[in-house]
This record gives sequence, structure tokens and C-alpha cells, in this order.
Amino acid sequence: MTPSRPFRRRRFLAGTGAVAASGLIGPVLLDPVTGVRAGVRTAAGGPLPTGLFTLGVASGDPEPDGVVLWTRLAPKPVEGGGMPDRNVVVRWEIAADERFQDVRRAGRALARPSLGHSVHVEVSGLSPDREYFYRFRAGTEISPAGRTRTAPSSYTDPRRLRFAFASCQSWQDGYYTAYEHLLKEDVAFVAFLGDYIYESPPSTSGVRTHEGTDEPSTLGQYRDRHAQYRTDPQLQAVHALCPWIVALDDHEVDNDWAGAVPQDPAKQLPEQFHDRRIAAFQAYYEHMPLRRGSMPHRLDMQLYRRFHFGRLLSLHVLDTRQYRSDQPADEQGASAPVATITGAAQERWLTRGLTRSDARWNVLANQVMIAQSDEAAGPGHAFGDWDNWGGYLVQRARLMRLFGSGRVRNPVVVTGDRHATWASDLKLDFDDPASATVGAEIVGTSVSSGGDTDQTAFHRRWDPLRAENPHWKYWDGRRGYVVCDVESDRMTSRLRVVDTVRRQTGATIKTAAEFVVEAGKPGITVTAHDTPPASRTMHLRSQAPDNDQPL
Repeated sequence: MTPSRPFRRRRFLAGTGAVAASGLIGPVLLDPVTGVRAGVRTAAGGPLPTGLFTLGVASGDPEPDGVVLWTRLAPKPVEGGGMPDRNVVVRWEIAADERFQDVRRAGRALARPSLGHSVHVEVSGLSPDREYFYRFRAGTEISPAGRTRTAPSSYTDPRRLRFAFASCQSWQDGYYTAYEHLLKEDVAFVAFLGDYIYESPPSTSGVRTHEGTDEPSTLGQYRDRHAQYRTDPQLQAVHALCPWIVALDDHEVDNDWAGAVPQDPAKQLPEQFHDRRIAAFQAYYEHMPLRRGSMPHRLDMQLYRRFHFGRLLSLHVLDTRQYRSDQPADEQGASAPVATITGAAQERWLTRGLTRSDARWNVLANQVMIAQSDEAAGPGHAFGDWDNWGGYLVQRARLMRLFGSGRVRNPVVVTGDRHATWASDLKLDFDDPASATVGAEIVGTSVSSGGDTDQTAFHRRWDPLRAENPHWKYWDGRRGYVVCDVESDRMTSRLRVVDTVRRQTGATIKTAAEFVVEAGKPGITVTAHDTPPASRTMHLRSQAPDNDQPL
């Protein structure tokens, strides 16, 4: 997506921490979420605490005519928030310029104790494919400014769209050094594919330590864990730079949870996990720039949804946690016809959306790896991770047949979870290298989870399995994110990796690999890569993918 005018990123980033002291500018309108009008008073009480905007600002879920604006009032972020137990009126405004001289919409919203004093404003009436600037005011304090962008009109054909995707940002495993560089990528949005927080207890062996004394299980504990992550300055800066489209995976609740089943059902009774999931969902909503349609209703939270960027790209955001059946214990269980990773209703939604889409590209924002991973050298299979799509073989086969049916235009899957990068052809039959290639998948690495891992050890483990998995085209274990440039005839994705996550600032970054998917040609090509470690035996091909030959 080509901006309508150049964006002065450096100037904006320098100014996000301070705004004019003269107050917010522009007319006050009826807020579309709360209905609060100008002049409405808060509940009785004393003055507000200072330092209200410690968690920054964010925007998300971009549409052609609007976005969601988010903040949360939390002067004591990891001590329950530190707000008085009363509603607080928060003023907001969104402008066409970074100095807020051309205000397009403004209004008031209520920050309620019942939602942790978070604010979700659904702004509408904006122009498509435009950048905007927004901020909030509560009491006498003004938030940092944020920048956002609306999606192109559904009737247009954008020449190009650039977005980034990321996942897995364990606080304890490392600093968010990658975000320092993502700020410079000029993306229209960030798709975050899960594991925004980790529920693990505090550890003194990490780069930094989780708050609390154990895993969170109550609403207050999940709020504190989210708030701790939100205090990171680099994470705040990327949220303030562009809209995010978020998806939830397991660690936002409990490692490897599946539907109503926790990771350790012998230790968590059903009613305990029931209450824990309710608490985790509410805290997640309170800290994400989500529309009110995603507000949780006890055990349910609507997170699978779809976004259109003109006729160039449709983004189908999946939820592979809430509706899945429990993970199997073996291949026989994985082959059960009733096993599902999305639930029947979401699978129907996905099928309808893919087959009815008139977009040039259909990208699935997915949480866990789809491509097969056979971890046994020689005859036979060894699938070590039943938590991904390999634990739901019948449904995966249905999706591959749909991709290969000719009814879905240019399907590409972007995935998180694995703390490593995998670029793969998606096959009609993964056990037959000669079967048709029906799509492409890029599993993006983690932002910090896994820390600075031993790359020699990583390749010593995975390189010997290349013959068992000829659909793998590239794999790498470094930290970072992926930037995707979508054009009419191709989608080019660059793996950007940092040299360390053990320093808060000053890490270097480079493009480790470049992947291309050509329109009308299923499969992925590695067009460039950096020098691999000395132990690495994999030789990457630069030519177009060949459905009949392994790497």
C-alpha cells in the first residue's frame, strides 16, 4: 500500500512521548461505544492519580472507514493498576496530521473498573487508506500520540501492501530488540499471531523476571502480567506506530490448552480451568485493540475474523485454541475423523470466506504449523508435536484439498508458535513428494521466546531431517520477525533477525532470507539467504519450486 503522502516517521517517533499542554483540540462528539456526551461527570471521588498512561496507546482491526483506538489507565501497572474504583471519562481525538491541527473525530469514552479502566474506541467515518494520529486525555494528563492507518477501500486495487507478522514474546527470555528495528519498516499493520504474554511463573534464570509469585489464574493476576508486558518501551512504540491485528494462542491462558482442557487436567479441575479461562480472556481483551464484537462472554470470545485490503489481499484470522478437541496421544488419534483444531463453525466460516473472496491473495493468520514435520530419519513417521495441525490430520487434509481445488486464489499461511522460521510448500499429500503443491506457509520466528539459542545445535537437530520433509524449503532458529510485500503478481517476504535479545537496545539486524510466492504458482521459493552456520548442510535452491523433487 503506497502512502498518500510520505510519513515523517523520525519526527513522529520523537514526538510520541510528549504532546502540547494546551489540551485536546476539536469538537466533542457522541462516543460510538459508550454514548458518553460532553459534560458527563464521573462518579464522585477525589483527584485522579498521576502517571495514567504508563501502558501507552494502540490501535487495531483496521477497516476502510475506521479503526479501534486503545489505552488503559494504570498508574501502578503491576499492582492492580492503581486506579480508584469508579468510572473515569477519557477524551480522545483522531487527526489527519501529527500536530492535531486537523482533527477529524473526537469524543469521550468511559474507562470502567469492570474492564480494568481500559478504553476501546471504535472510530468510524474516516477516509480509506489514510494515516491518522490519535491521543487521549484523562484528568489533566495527555497520552503519548499514536499513528494508525485505515485499510484501502474494497473497490480499489492497491499497487502494494506491506505488513509484518510476529509472535511469541516471552518477557523472561529476552528483550524486544526486534521491535526497535520493526519501527523502521513502514508497515501498514502488524499481525501478531499469538503468545503475547507467557503464563509461566517468575524465573531468576532469564534476562528479566515475571511479576508475581506463580502462574496467573485470577483476573487481577492476568491483568498484572499483561500490564508488565505493556510497560516495555519498544513494544509500546510499535503499538503506537501502526494498527495491530491480534490472534490468541496458548500462553495467553495456559500452555497447550485445548478447548475446555488445560495442559495438566490432573492438577487443574474443570471448574478451576473454567474460571481461569474466563479471567485470561477478559484480561486479554482489556489489553488488546479489539472491537466490542470480540468482548468475551465468559468462556467465549470471538477472535476469528476477516479483513480486506482492497482487492489485493484478504486476511483470514484463525483461532486454533478455543474450539479444538484435545490433542491426541499418537498418530491413530490424530487420524480421527472427528478431531478438529478450529471447530466446525469456524471451518465453515473459513471455507466460505476463502471460496467467496475476490482478493488476489488470501492470507491465513494462523497460530500453529500446518506443514508436516516428520522427526524420524528413515522409514516410518515420528510426529513429536501433536499440538499443531499434525494432530488433526483429517481436517488438515480437507484444508489442503480446498487449497488445491482451484476455488481459492493464491493461499498463503503465516504462522507463529514455533520459535523458529520454517518456509514450506503445502502439499496435497505430505507423504508423497510428487503430490501437488497447493499453497505456501511461512512460520515466523519468535520476538524473544527461546532467547539467544545455539544455532549450531539447532541445525544439528533439524538438517538431517531434510530428506524426510522435502516440502521444507528453509529453516532457521534466530529471533526476529517477517516483513511481507504483497503485489499483484507476487508476495515477497523477508526474514529479519537480530543478533541478540540479551541487550535492551543496540542489537543489529539483517535480512536472513527472502521468500517469494508467485501469483498462480503454488509453493514458495527461497530467493536469497545469508551465510548459514558452518554445521549447516542444507543447500537452498533459488529456482522455482519443483513439485516432483526434494530439496
